[in-house]
Amino acid sequence: MGIQKGDRVVGFVPNMPESIIAMLAAASLGAVWSSCSPDFGIKGVLDRFGQTRPKVLFTADGYFFKGKPMDSIERIAGIVKEIPSIEKIVVIPYVSQTPDISCLPNSIIYDEFKDPDATTIEFKQMDFDDPLYIMYSSGTTGLPKCMVQSVGGVLLHQKKELVLHTDLKEDDTIFYFTTCGWMMWNWLTAALSVGSTLVLYDGNPFHPGPDALWKMAQDEKITIFGTSAGYIEALKNAGVKPGKQFDLSALKSVLSTGSPLSDENFEFIYEHVKQDLLLASISGGSDLNGCFALGNPMGPVYKGELQCRGLGMKVFAYNEEGRPVVGQQAELVCTAPFPSMPIFFWGDDDGSKYHSAYFDEYPGIWTHGDFIMVTEHGGVIMFGRSDATLNPGGVRIGTAEIYRRLDAMGELEDSVIVGQSWNNDVRVILFVKMAPGFELDETLEKKIRADIRANASPRHVPAKIIACPDVPYTLNMKKVELAVKKMIEGKEVKNKDALKNPESLNFFGSLEELKS
Repeated sequence: MGIQKGDRVVGFVPNMPESIIAMLAAASLGAVWSSCSPDFGIKGVLDRFGQTRPKVLFTADGYFFKGKPMDSIERIAGIVKEIPSIEKIVVIPYVSQTPDISCLPNSIIYDEFKDPDATTIEFKQMDFDDPLYIMYSSGTTGLPKCMVQSVGGVLLHQKKELVLHTDLKEDDTIFYFTTCGWMMWNWLTAALSVGSTLVLYDGNPFHPGPDALWKMAQDEKITIFGTSAGYIEALKNAGVKPGKQFDLSALKSVLSTGSPLSDENFEFIYEHVKQDLLLASISGGSDLNGCFALGNPMGPVYKGELQCRGLGMKVFAYNEEGRPVVGQQAELVCTAPFPSMPIFFWGDDDGSKYHSAYFDEYPGIWTHGDFIMVTEHGGVIMFGRSDATLNPGGVRIGTAEIYRRLDAMGELEDSVIVGQSWNNDVRVILFVKMAPGFELDETLEKKIRADIRANASPRHVPAKIIACPDVPYTLNMKKVELAVKKMIEGKEVKNKDALKNPESLNFFGSLEELKS
């Protein structure tokens, strides 16, 4: 294909071996890789790949949703029509052994594309700051930022996290439940540099039953099991007790990210998965393709906390005066450069978007947009996005504090909490998605308010509690509080295609309950 250093190669792919193989092949030539998972809609893909003008697209012919095959060929045709830079489409048979690709110009089946005689791979020598990955922001406020990360920077950062913070070794078998549209896929693939064995899983983690991943953990003798806080909450609510159902003797660590892990779910892992393991809640972002705070194999685990700040990361909690504080909620900042900072944003020729994304708040200091507390013993507590922080009476409150209480309530399946501008102040509005068999009534409202008042603070108590049919999430499964806030205040949500379930926003548009 004549692919050279700096050319873009992309994947619209499930989490499958061919995805990693394609990435490694591109990287070996000095090409730049980026990927989206196949459940992205056409506009979501165009908003990402359309900005970076790739030459080659790897795609599967479809994917599976709740055990059902979903054909992707029609969407792929719509995508390539809008991205003329794509010179070749390589189709991986997945839902069909013989997919019909006649409607795709310049397309070829994967097995016909690869060299059957190839037995080795040679990697082109690259400079430390040559591009390797393009990562994307969620894009809920406009076109996604295209964050370009370097060969040396991202791999050095990820290998530090895997070897030193996770205690990953060559004889380990590591699994992370992720899609190719989430940075944890890139993070997982870096485990190959340690010589570890990777286990890949694509599709619904509750299919054919809620214990599916733990049977796999038993059968594959997984030693490091990675997932999201949302999955652990769903597992607990489903009544699964993996430690009793399966032989998890090989398991030595469980990793959780995506959102803060509640105290109750820390307890659930140690009570119902395994007592003798490291439970590491980790947090960072696609911006750095890694973590600001994560595990410490030599340190104690405190429920509700991330064990430590990352090695080589000068991370602090800055108060409104721009001073580091301990034991107080404040802005997550990093006061010195770190290897996996994006080397630039694609299309940001003068660097203005990069600067405004991280350096407007404190000159020369990375402000990430998360609200955290550094504890007396060096741990970190996450309180959610600082741009979604509630501010009633001028007192800033992280939403994660409230979610911790709500996640423990069996009557609720999900929730989203926002601040509504009201009478020159902010009032707290709580939307709850009820668990099957439950209804929101006066008794439950009193229970919710009493629990939040007693375990968080009176300022956290919502002014109104409203039942909603669904809670909006990004394609990377991040809860979208800002979009809900905009909807209830009559403002436009610009990029609904960045959401996994954009139709869920319609409910919040004109609620009579919020007019008084």
